[in-house]
Amino acid sequence: MFYTYVIKSKKDDNLYVGFTGNLEKRIVEHYKGLVEATRGRRPLKLVYYEACLSKNKALRREKYLKTGFGRSFLKKRM
Repeated sequence: MFYTYVIKSKKDDNLYVGFTGNLEKRIVEHYKGLVEATRGRRPLKLVYYEACLSKNKALRREKYLKTGFGRSFLKKRM
């Protein structure tokens, strides 16, 4: 399984969208500050994720969620 996920910064309320093959490990990496893109935005909270059967589908979903339409979709879901 592959996962597309969204984490929210409690510091600035911004969202970060990513994908991974190991959701639990990747979220821990974000929380510990091991991911450069979110290191300065901690503390963080996982607010949304989706499971995909293939890496390609997870990547496509990540790209979609980073678009204006994707951001709108996320705002409606939260």
